[in-house]
Amino acid sequence: MSAAKATSGNLFANDPAFEVTAQTVSVLPPLPLAGPYDYLVPEGLSVQPGDFVEIPLGRQTQRGVVWGDAKGDVDPAKLREIYGVLPTAPMADVTRKFIDWVSAYTMARQGAVLRMAMSVPDALDAPKPIFRFTLNPEFDADGASLRMTPPRKRVLAFLADHPPMEQGDILRETGAGASVIKGLVEAGAVQRLMVTPPSPFELPDLDIPRPDLSDEQVAAADALCAQQEKGGFSCTLLDGVTGSGKTEVYFEPVRAALAQGKQVVVLLPEIALSAQWLQRFRDRFGVTPALWHSEVGQARRRDTWRAVADGSARLVVGARSALFLPYHDLALIVVDEEHEHAFKQEDGVMYHARDMAVTRAHLGNIPVVLASATPSLETLANVEAGRYQRVALGSRHGAAVLPSVEIIDIRKDKPERNRWITPTLKKRLLETFASGEQAMLFLNRRGYAPLTLCRACGHRFQCPNCTAWLVEHRAWGKLQCHHCGYQAKAPDACPSCGAEGKLAPCGPGVERLYEEAVETFPDIRVEVATSDNIMGPKAAAELIKRVHNHEVDLLIGTQILAKGYHFPMLTLVGVVDADLGLAGGDLRAAERSYQLLTQVAGRAGRGDRPGTVLLQTADPANRVIKAIAAGDRDAFNEVELSQRMTHGMPPHGRLAALIISGKKEKEVDEAAWRIGRAAPRGDGLMVLGPAPAPLSLLRGRYRRRFMIRADKGIKMQALIHDWLSKVKTPGSVRVQVDIDPYSFM
Repeated sequence: MSAAKATSGNLFANDPAFEVTAQTVSVLPPLPLAGPYDYLVPEGLSVQPGDFVEIPLGRQTQRGVVWGDAKGDVDPAKLREIYGVLPTAPMADVTRKFIDWVSAYTMARQGAVLRMAMSVPDALDAPKPIFRFTLNPEFDADGASLRMTPPRKRVLAFLADHPPMEQGDILRETGAGASVIKGLVEAGAVQRLMVTPPSPFELPDLDIPRPDLSDEQVAAADALCAQQEKGGFSCTLLDGVTGSGKTEVYFEPVRAALAQGKQVVVLLPEIALSAQWLQRFRDRFGVTPALWHSEVGQARRRDTWRAVADGSARLVVGARSALFLPYHDLALIVVDEEHEHAFKQEDGVMYHARDMAVTRAHLGNIPVVLASATPSLETLANVEAGRYQRVALGSRHGAAVLPSVEIIDIRKDKPERNRWITPTLKKRLLETFASGEQAMLFLNRRGYAPLTLCRACGHRFQCPNCTAWLVEHRAWGKLQCHHCGYQAKAPDACPSCGAEGKLAPCGPGVERLYEEAVETFPDIRVEVATSDNIMGPKAAAELIKRVHNHEVDLLIGTQILAKGYHFPMLTLVGVVDADLGLAGGDLRAAERSYQLLTQVAGRAGRGDRPGTVLLQTADPANRVIKAIAAGDRDAFNEVELSQRMTHGMPPHGRLAALIISGKKEKEVDEAAWRIGRAAPRGDGLMVLGPAPAPLSLLRGRYRRRFMIRADKGIKMQALIHDWLSKVKTPGSVRVQVDIDPYSFM
């Protein structure tokens, strides 16, 4: 904090007799601003760094966080005063340091990062008080002129036998009206007590015995618990094959942190994954943790935010945004399925939650656990370099064994025309159903068909807002863009040539596969699971229940089914198009495909019955397919890392992207050209672009991209900042920086 001289008004601005000394602080609002603004602290008001305050900003009243000392770059006579301090716990110093770090690393504005930590404005208001009623021990019933009616007698008798109760409970139990209680309070017979609302989250039961663990699991759990007990920063990869019981293992350091009275956050990549995970947590700790994701209602988000801030929410389970909650005393971070692309935020503040989790743990001097059956190459490189530790689980838990993997060459074993299930896969499915077991068909493509065209004139249905084909969703009778959400009714005739009956779906989606499965296996129960119909933990829980109750014989789904689920009777997994995702110039295409297919394969044979995985492919010699069939992850990773090293790509080099976008194509091209002319040059640095992005039109905005590759020793952020500072772009053109890009669209 600092003190500065401020004048009491412009009339006497130059008169020293009217100078006063006032405290000045910097306040950061949750707006896309580059940094905090200076404010005066009114006399008699005490503020500290981290306090949530109300401030004037322009003509509006805004809320913000006291960031520290005033910058001092504005004349104190021009500063405005803070209105007041809000009734909530201050933001911890480590949280403010984390926001500063994320802002600097991602090159996002500080206020934009703070907005992620202040995502529930209502949580800053004082919670509504709760009133309870009890007998007044000082009330003299004999000396009072109180007419005793039957309802009053019932209320007084009820309160005599119970602790202070809320009005609704009293009325429900006694059948009295609200006026009865009001009259008793006015007469002094009953007291009204204001109490602090209790936390909506119960404390975990740490006395529930843990389940039986294998020797390998015990060793892994002990290693993680030792790190937790030791304290200080550490990053450990929990590297276990699918079905090895990683969740039960990392529950042990979670328990250790909770036993210390601290807080824990577990990050999950998919909302739907939390359904089965939550049941495991309830079984282990007897309570439901605090949930944080986009499907949580506003009132619950408000209560959760406040409970995290005051420390009464001891364990939080959520999506990547849960990392930015204002933790009171965080002691452990777990990132489950750390390799998942869903941890990368692709708009607004572009960050990878796994990497930010490691940073948050480092700033807070606490352990972080990264769990995966298919760790990212970046994480494996950090293990190899000794920056991360590794704890391994090499076998499945209990009697379960890893499934066998077989390759089906669809060039030889061809499906029927306009069919996608090969004869071999069909035969194995029939055998599975006959034995009373369950099967899964995996196709990572939503809808009925990814493209619809006219056989008469060749017209293809494209999104008017994006460079993307419209996907047919036959169940809805619509064509939809999966990038911007645009929808149109599926037409009966071609809009280009008018021909009727000539519109043809091209390629399969899960709806088309469902249609084929129902025709091929008319006596079995088939269910489709995609993000279109499994839109939250509740829907996922209902699906899990149906599968566990064997109300489903065949599951057909996208990557939403690829990880996290445990179905003991599911013994056969058929990957309909194992080549999907392998093509294209994406740096991580092979790695991502290997991870996804391995996770899918891991759904088979997780109980006491052996599992089988069938991969339908037109390229059986592909190294990804061969590595999965051989179960040789190390060989695949070795080749992939070697290729990355040859080309200086992550994790052996650094990448960044510039995305220039706007409503007018000409303005975007001109801005990209000017930025390109100022592009930096030097050893260990390569700038590619500008070039139209693969999605050159997205949500109505034209897009051009630069890709920057640099050696690891080059300070990418400083280089880009210096580059962009030399170029002026119109306000209608947006320039976004993506450090460590994961998407190249």
